Amino acid sequence: MDGTVNWGVVGCGWVARDHVLPGLRAVAGARVVGVHDRDPVAARAAVAAYGGALPEGQESHVPATTLRERGFPATPEALDSLLQLPDLHALYLATPTHTHPAVVAAVASSGLALLCEKPLAPDVAGAQELVDAAPALAGTAFDQRFHPAHRRIAEIVAAGELGTVTAVRIVYGCWLPPDWSPDGAPQHNWRVDPGGGAVIDLAPHGVDLVGTLLGGDDLVALSVLTRTRVHDYPVDDGGVLAGHTAGGVLYSAHVSFATPDALPRRRLEVVGTRAQLVAVDTLGQTPGGTLTRIDATTGEAVDVPFDTTTSPFTAQLAAFSAAVAGTADWPYPLHRDLALHTLLLTALERT
Repeated sequence: MDGTVNWGVVGCGWVARDHVLPGLRAVAGARVVGVHDRDPVAARAAVAAYGGALPEGQESHVPATTLRERGFPATPEALDSLLQLPDLHALYLATPTHTHPAVVAAVASSGLALLCEKPLAPDVAGAQELVDAAPALAGTAFDQRFHPAHRRIAEIVAAGELGTVTAVRIVYGCWLPPDWSPDGAPQHNWRVDPGGGAVIDLAPHGVDLVGTLLGGDDLVALSVLTRTRVHDYPVDDGGVLAGHTAGGVLYSAHVSFATPDALPRRRLEVVGTRAQLVAVDTLGQTPGGTLTRIDATTGEAVDVPFDTTTSPFTAQLAAFSAAVAGTADWPYPLHRDLALHTLLLTALERT
């Protein structure tokens, strides 16, 4: 490989269109060579978003006309055509969650590296099927691992600056009515259908982040309570989670689809015996937010600087591209993701 990592995008919803494709455009050495979606309109919108934003003379990226030649028409057969591209190295998979195992099985023989959106599957059996079929280099697309504020927290924890960490606390909410769509037009949204819900959509980020922030001290016990109180759909619109890590760090979280966006709704705290870190508005798809250190002796609050411009998607895609190119390791094995996903799904089954 010459250092260039050629990506295919399978599933062209709003996350792929608005975050992943711009993220790939910003990664040096990464380029998109094909897209696939069963909805031609979504596929064309993704191509336009990627190709239309290309700076003049930036030859490292394939223009939209070439993508159209390779990725259209967007029929089921187009996925096979995409997989057969001779210069394809990696796939980003963002089809609806319940389709993940079948799509991964379909691409298993391609030998392509795979970055699959979370959650892996709506049930444990499907997640296990996906992991069994996944290629050697595969990961779950937890972009929050790569938010610069969260990476800074992990550095501070690793340096021992918080003392003994005792708790991780999260609030992660949004307003998601039944007819929500990113573009304001009615469309299918798996998050409010059976198999979706606030807990399965939002909670996996926190469940993954605990061990990410604590240097691998993952959750080993978890309980969940859910409720549907505000929105009229057949899944939960909120939930609370409680658990602990192997090392005894307590975890609590409140996730919600019923928190109006104007209210405070995104907060991450890591509590230690020497200091506490508070991150506000870092959970989510965008860069920025704030990070504050509160001293446990004096109570003094000091802003902690971090990169507020890099998108967590861009950082994630850069890290995975480096793993595909062989210049870095991917530090999050899929079997770990499966264990944490199983922990969450098992807790949900007990509610």
